[in-house]
Amino acid sequence: MDALTLSILSVLALLVLSAFFSGSETALTAVSRPHLHQLEQDGNRQARRVNRLISARDRLIGALLLGNNLVNILASSLATSTLMAMFGEAGIVYATAGMTVIVVMFGEVLPKTYAIYHSTKVALWVGAPVSAIVMLLSPVVRGIEVITRLIFRLFGAKYATEASIETAMMELRGAIEVHASEVEVEEERKMLRSILDLDNVEVSDVMTHRKGAATIDADLAPADIVDQILQSPYTRMPLWRDNPDNIIGVVHAKDILRAVRALKGEVEKLDVAELAAAPWFIPDSTTLLEQLTAFRKRREHFALVVDEYGALMGIVTLEDILEEIVGDISDEHDIAVAGVRPQTNGSFVVDGTVTIRDLNRQFEWRLPDEEAATIAGLLLHESRQIPNVGQVFRFFGFRFEVLRRHRNQITSVRITPPESSPVAEED
Repeated sequence: MDALTLSILSVLALLVLSAFFSGSETALTAVSRPHLHQLEQDGNRQARRVNRLISARDRLIGALLLGNNLVNILASSLATSTLMAMFGEAGIVYATAGMTVIVVMFGEVLPKTYAIYHSTKVALWVGAPVSAIVMLLSPVVRGIEVITRLIFRLFGAKYATEASIETAMMELRGAIEVHASEVEVEEERKMLRSILDLDNVEVSDVMTHRKGAATIDADLAPADIVDQILQSPYTRMPLWRDNPDNIIGVVHAKDILRAVRALKGEVEKLDVAELAAAPWFIPDSTTLLEQLTAFRKRREHFALVVDEYGALMGIVTLEDILEEIVGDISDEHDIAVAGVRPQTNGSFVVDGTVTIRDLNRQFEWRLPDEEAATIAGLLLHESRQIPNVGQVFRFFGFRFEVLRRHRNQITSVRITPPESSPVAEED
């Protein structure tokens, strides 16, 4: 084999190594760490090796970049030497132009493009050889790390920062939103997004307001109380005396039925107040995550929400929190409430009590819910007035038309989303 053939074969071999280093770098930095973690949990040894490599990312990148630059420089040097022997000084120009195109195309673009679209497959395949390379180049890489740290310290920059909980949450949200266009995972995406929002939503946003809560007057006749409980779709109901704000306990339907059976049907002897459990009051600023944890710790499903002055605001249950995650949970005893009615022109007729969060989750809208929990509250907050029937407002790209109002409460609104909103003047 003559020297020319040997040089050409050496350059080709070095280009293959360059492609290997470039593809490995891209695959190992682009691969999904949660996916690899799950593969390792399932017993995949290749995934465990790759996870160990990624855990020391700075050393991994250092070794791959060092190896890639070594083979690229060596290949360029051999090509220059060979072409200079063939064409003289002009060989430098030919080698520079030719190697630039070849290295960029076959040593960078092609392997990196393939590695991006097949990151997991490539990462698992290169895990073993890259581990050997990292171990071989470890002394040199450590020296480079020391120099890098000194340079960073010289300029007052941090070499590395620890990931905060905020960063981790943002990464999770980003991973969820990456799949926003995939209809197959739409429901799963909504639930995951709701789970991440539990610590940002207060119980006052999901509770049943006191106006809509079913409560019982403890001074009623026992037979009337039993009738109310049997007619109600709820198993737990607050018991009050003298005024609705004075909650003295929470009565459970099962406890009432057991007592009635023990009394052999003599309902008039029933002492409902004695059967009621002690009420559990929580502040309206409690987050859903805190309340969910408290429900699990106390093994209770029912709490009474009060404001900063101790006034009763409403009721929150474990089901309310679960519905924030999975959507409406209805059974045969639930009362169906018409809240959102789609119209043929693309608009929606919405009850004023419908929560903004429910609309955002159902239709993928982005209406703000920081200052108001319901659509009626949003209109009042943004318009700074109590609108009249027929008034139209435009906020956040949506068109809101007040359809009905009962006294000072907005009871029905027509909402037209931006994509289907007709051109109209603001009132």
